[in-house]
Amino acid sequence: MNENDGSTARGLDPETAPDLSRDGWPKKFAKAPVRRGRPPKARPKVSTTIRLSQDVIDHFRAGGRGWQTRIDEALLDWIKRSGKGL
Repeated sequence: MNENDGSTARGLDPETAPDLSRDGWPKKFAKAPVRRGRPPKARPKVSTTIRLSQDVIDHFRAGGRGWQTRIDEALLDWIKRSGKGL
């Protein structure tokens, strides 16, 4: 990139860039749905408060990040093995 060559930081020349305000560009994209964030899950998790022993918390936290997910997985596994299934 050179100060005298008319290019910008991304290597685009504003003089030769297409004019997006013409040819109906705004109308073409005005109808496009805007989706932000993750797609919704069929069965999202529910925020709750639960009291667990300090030993249980210490055990799962010792495994690092994702300790709440591991507790959830352990409980789901227990439900499946108990025969009371989901």
